[in-house]
Amino acid sequence: TPYQPGPGLGGHCIPIDPFYLTWKAKEYGINTRFIELAGEINHYMPHWVVQKTADALNDHGKAVKGSRILVLGLAYKKNIDDSRESPAVEIMELLHGKGALVDYADPHIPCFPKKRDYHFDLKSIELSPENIASYDCLVLATDHDSFDYEQLLNQARLVIDTRGRLPRQANVVSA
Repeated sequence: TPYQPGPGLGGHCIPIDPFYLTWKAKEYGINTRFIELAGEINHYMPHWVVQKTADALNDHGKAVKGSRILVLGLAYKKNIDDSRESPAVEIMELLHGKGALVDYADPHIPCFPKKRDYHFDLKSIELSPENIASYDCLVLATDHDSFDYEQLLNQARLVIDTRGRLPRQANVVSA
């Protein structure tokens, strides 16, 4: 089975259900440290992506603060319109907290949805060549099939690829 980690877990069950199992196992005196450790690692992944983004921007002579960053994909997995527990949203929040000017592009989510912990008054950006080129960095958080990856490679100054979708080249950083 191939293992392809991404920017974190999302959705309504996988991020939560293992912790129910942990809670239930404790009732029977069973240690589930592996589940808890996996949860810690998965919870940290958006921070990892933001650090990789900051390092990549720095390598290109830019600070995160004041950089224009476009997060590609708001949904928690490709080709759906569900952003529940999406790591992309936390990545946006962390980048915004570091002073980045953050937008997103997601063909399945035209307006940023109302969320309990995150408040962005944003609409999805059209991925025209001009728009792509206007950002200091793109963060590929969700690899929707409808994205034109050739266009992204040709127009973007810098792409942080959290899904392993893009070939390695000078303007692509794997995260």
